[in-house]
Amino acid sequence: MSAVGVGVIGSGVISDTYLENLGSFPDVDVVVIGDLNPERARAKAEMHAVPRWGTAKDVLADPDVQVVVNLTIPAAHVEVSTAAIAAGKHVWTEKPIGLERDGVDALLRKADAAGLRVGSAPDTVLGPGFQTAKRAIESGVIGAPLFAHTSFQTQGPDLWHPNPQFLFARGAGPLLDMGPYYFTALVSLLGPVDRVAATGMKAQTEREIRTGPSAGTRFPVEVPTTLQVLTVFEGGQQAHSLVSFDSALERHGVVEIHGTDGSIVIPDPNRFAGRTAYVKPLTETRDGEDIEQPWIDIPQKGVVVGRGLGLLEMVRAIVDDRPHIASGQLSRHVLDIMLSAEESAETDRFVTIDSSVPAVPSLPEDFDPFAQTL
Repeated sequence: MSAVGVGVIGSGVISDTYLENLGSFPDVDVVVIGDLNPERARAKAEMHAVPRWGTAKDVLADPDVQVVVNLTIPAAHVEVSTAAIAAGKHVWTEKPIGLERDGVDALLRKADAAGLRVGSAPDTVLGPGFQTAKRAIESGVIGAPLFAHTSFQTQGPDLWHPNPQFLFARGAGPLLDMGPYYFTALVSLLGPVDRVAATGMKAQTEREIRTGPSAGTRFPVEVPTTLQVLTVFEGGQQAHSLVSFDSALERHGVVEIHGTDGSIVIPDPNRFAGRTAYVKPLTETRDGEDIEQPWIDIPQKGVVVGRGLGLLEMVRAIVDDRPHIASGQLSRHVLDIMLSAEESAETDRFVTIDSSVPAVPSLPEDFDPFAQTL
């Protein structure tokens, strides 16, 4: 085989990262970009040396495209991905995979029936930072995992984004915008979730744009902007997760896993690299004594790239006829967790998760995105 032909639908800001990374992988070849605004697609194509450009229909009709990269807005993810499957193309989609369970289920059924793959961001869990931590936990460095804590808290994207309204609308908020990174990481480490409970609040009913040409404009807040989520996993482990757009204290990327023989901190799940370190239980201490526990750092192993790594791993998995890691099934389970958390926050009760997912495999330590394997 030769490099797999890729078509990109959606030429917004995030497309630059994808196009830069995909252009560096010998196993894939971006041949066309499509957008609702063809001139914007043309500009991106010229910037990244992509030979063709046009609309989404042009991408779907292109005979050289084997995989479609769906970089549209979340509300359009299922529609565009379904159209790609109907056109006989594999799909890699940005997160979340969709906004409703039924639509995602129909998409995955159609893909299975057609013998096609669906992969979904986040693919940060394939980065060497997370994979180093995952291998350490699997090796038993903290014993059996018991519980976890994650935190993403910020003042909110209205502070810096010139058009932040969509981040406070249905299908976003801190839960669906940032939650995919944290819950994908937790499921990859601890397995599928059995049930969730959550509380949420909407600190303000309106927010104000702080920067850009629309600065001073107020807009409505449609979803909770702070949520506390308790997850209980099928294996019995538990986790507490905070996601907030209401915190004066900026704290991102906190992921702690606590086990029977130690505790470990792992990299920010929105990054492809970072520090992994653990502590062992104390042998003795005295009441009131200052405690300084020595951290043991684990060297990161692997090649650091960025977004698009999951698509590359999926392409190689297709050729090898094996399951890919950042699968549609995994993303559907994560969506189920987040929607169930929203439902729990509204009803003040535990919500049982109907979906599940097999154990998420690790990436081989010698995975080299810059090798030509096809």
